[in-house]
Amino acid sequence: MINTNKIIVVGDRILIKPEENLEKTNSGLYLPPGVTEKEKVQGGYVLKVGPGYPIASPSEDEPWKENGNTKYISLQAKEGDFALFLKKDSIPIELEGEKLIIVSQNAILLLIRDEDLLS
Repeated sequence: MINTNKIIVVGDRILIKPEENLEKTNSGLYLPPGVTEKEKVQGGYVLKVGPGYPIASPSEDEPWKENGNTKYISLQAKEGDFALFLKKDSIPIELEGEKLIIVSQNAILLLIRDEDLLS
């Protein structure tokens, strides 16, 4: 398993470990053969989540200056969730010999949150 402590995911991006040969997930989600054959969607487990969408403070008169107090609208995805996402909007990478995928929250179609998924 990859050590995610050194990884910083930025903005609305999400780091996912893809699930291979996805017909049925551990949580019982079935994907029709037409969907997986055309490879329009892919699934995987969320490893790391970015801070979200930055918002400016309403009291700032010069919002372009860095003040270190950036506030964020957090993302819906959480570490350990199973995510179903659009493959065309994903960016595949390889880190420490493992295939991973980076997607923005906009590419995620569905999240399954179950404490027993990773065990």
